Amino acid sequence: MTGEVLFLCHRVPFPPDRGDKIRSHHLLRRLAEVAPVHVGCFADDARDMDFAMEMEGVAASQCVLRRDRSRIAAGVRGLAKGQPLLVALFDHPGLHQWVARTLAQRPIRAVFAYSAQMAHFVPTLPMATHFFMDFVDFDSAKYAAYGAEGSGPMAWVNRREGRKLFDFERAVAERATLCSFVSEAEAALFRAATGLGPERAIAIENGVATDYFDPVADFAPVEQGEGPLLVFTGQMDYRPNVEAVESFARETLPAIRGGRPDTRFAIVGRNPARAVQALAALPGVIVTGGVPDVRGWLAAADVVVAPLRIARGIQNKVLEAMAMGRPIVASPQAAEGIDATDDEHLSIAADPGAEAEAILALLADPDRAARLGAAARGRVEQRYRWAATLDRLPDLVLGRRTMRGCMG
Repeated sequence: MTGEVLFLCHRVPFPPDRGDKIRSHHLLRRLAEVAPVHVGCFADDARDMDFAMEMEGVAASQCVLRRDRSRIAAGVRGLAKGQPLLVALFDHPGLHQWVARTLAQRPIRAVFAYSAQMAHFVPTLPMATHFFMDFVDFDSAKYAAYGAEGSGPMAWVNRREGRKLFDFERAVAERATLCSFVSEAEAALFRAATGLGPERAIAIENGVATDYFDPVADFAPVEQGEGPLLVFTGQMDYRPNVEAVESFARETLPAIRGGRPDTRFAIVGRNPARAVQALAALPGVIVTGGVPDVRGWLAAADVVVAPLRIARGIQNKVLEAMAMGRPIVASPQAAEGIDATDDEHLSIAADPGAEAEAILALLADPDRAARLGAAARGRVEQRYRWAATLDRLPDLVLGRRTMRGCMG
């Protein structure tokens, strides 16, 4: 293939240790297999800046800028300019300048923007240059849901963000060559809301590194301890994760411990919010913070739980637990978008009462739990290897196939 790719993402795509970085990391590596890729992105902190060095073996060139605008400053700027907060939060004149220079100096065949907040860095492009917009999730729908369920000033902020962000997403989609989402369910919602056809908004699903997330791989075990262990994994300052573990620890776990008093619940993930840290005071709750390797905790789990009430797209935490061969109890929202069958590859439970019932049933029947875990692993191997989910990506981004011919 001829031409080069300009790749814009809102966080340094190294290492692939959280949801948004996992997808951007594998997208970048796949595109770099077929063309030189120039990467423009942000670093949240000094740790991210250090990881930027890891891109040097993948990127033809890179621009990594420290994001230093606070949410308050972004909110004020967004209100003044009529922007979505998400766009105002991720802005930097230096990245606009680097994008302009790269487009002027390099034979860029395609611009790939990862996540809606990076779209405003994409200027008007020549007709021969493709603009591929990977929205990942239908983010404005998430904010609209927050606004609908809440009250007070934050509900107003979320409703405004839902409206402004949707207008922005729709305008971006209209000028993009092609838009993608992490699941067909997300793509279908977006098509219905915007009127775009299936040749303009498609699904490119997430995968999982099945050689890494493998129950027989070499990783450090976690001390099992006494009693059944339930595990939740995720970035623990992310609102849907915070709400999920709060609900589980305060409503579901007591019902489980009523039947199995020695049951423990481990919340495994970086940057636990204060509300999450407070849960460690509850009987049976463990808050680990960041861990070097999540696989040890997954392997030690009797059941992995994903009780999210608001979720978009495909949950990496569920795919990783499936790859590790663990029995999973997930909410319908967490399971949506994953090609897996209830009571065959995982167990779906819609509320705290159903969660407690499903988990107690698995704890009482280890053979069934083992069958569920083995089927989950088989499903991931069959359906969700990164090599398979991203096989058509270069052709789509660089325009080597017709869009309709790539649907499926």
